[in-house]
Amino acid sequence: MLKTISGFDRIGEENAFAVLARASQLANEGMDIINLGIGQPDFSTPEHIVEAAIKALKDGHHGYTPANGTLECREAVARRTLTMTGAEVSPDNIMIMPGGKVTMFAAILMFGEPGAEILYPDPGFPIYRSMIEYTGATPIPVPILEENNFAFSAEETLSLINENTRLLIINSPANPCGGVTPKSEIDKLVKGLEKWPNVAIMSDEIYDVMTYDGETHQSLLAYPEIRDRLIILNGWSKTWAMTGWRMGWSIWPEPLYNNVRKLAVNAWSCVNAPSQMAGIAAIDGPQDDVDKMMQAFDNRRKLVVEKMNAIPNITCATPKGAFYAFPNISNTGWKAKDLASQLLEKTGVATIGGPDFGILGEGYIRLSYANSEENIERAIERIRAFLE
Repeated sequence: MLKTISGFDRIGEENAFAVLARASQLANEGMDIINLGIGQPDFSTPEHIVEAAIKALKDGHHGYTPANGTLECREAVARRTLTMTGAEVSPDNIMIMPGGKVTMFAAILMFGEPGAEILYPDPGFPIYRSMIEYTGATPIPVPILEENNFAFSAEETLSLINENTRLLIINSPANPCGGVTPKSEIDKLVKGLEKWPNVAIMSDEIYDVMTYDGETHQSLLAYPEIRDRLIILNGWSKTWAMTGWRMGWSIWPEPLYNNVRKLAVNAWSCVNAPSQMAGIAAIDGPQDDVDKMMQAFDNRRKLVVEKMNAIPNITCATPKGAFYAFPNISNTGWKAKDLASQLLEKTGVATIGGPDFGILGEGYIRLSYANSEENIERAIERIRAFLE
């Protein structure tokens, strides 16, 4: 019998893809499915981005690129970073990645080992904990609570750090709860981290443009005192509706950069050339489609909150970022994953049970409002009818 190393039995999954697969199967069997499960914009990639990739193919960009990405693409990311955050970043600290998850994989792999502790948000993106456990490190959940508007508490986060802490993962705007941590709280966190100079920070900023109601995203790049241990995760997937292009970028401090470059050489070689040309067009081209998408998300957000709060025994906090709502279903008498499963099987509405995002996700389900207003209304009416 073949035997693999023990780490593989600790790898988890992202259940949103399992729900997507089951929803697709039910749709193929003739069921009318409304998908509020997968975290994927329902818009097409803007045409000028697609055309840039087509042109790149026609112009013969068919070969390998540097493992860290083309200089032109890294320069585009540096320009965008300066515009968005006010921080100057050298292209020599930027890695073009095949998606956002790869940055998580690389960062957690660098710091995770038996005896180490890594802090991560709970509820949070499930791959954080999955990768921490794979490395043999101890995952330490940082509570993301509704009573705190689904933002992290700097005081509570700092209280969880000790001599064994190697890496702190934060995410704002946040998946799955839609919380945006205010600048004042991030200021406190950065100040408190002065006591822990050996703790690295990975800031997942993939939803940086997706804020509402006057909220603004506060990038950790604005704090030069932690730049020598800060890893930034970002990418094209959400902002420009490019999930299937598998295009991400990350920013690394100098001491770690060559490590991740060597990991790229060993694992994925490079990101394909036409996608990088498309990525440049996304950053440097018109942003009208991004603005239209964000306006649509804002309208849908308000609709979800209104309709979910009208269902007896459900309350739904207003998300301030990303494109997710995290309604509280604890008074319905249902366990979250059971409810999500039955909603899909019995009503054709795909959602994700809160425990798929962590132990503190019980009592909630995640709704992605990356769907039309018409479908959102139909889906929530089905949820209401099912619960009644």
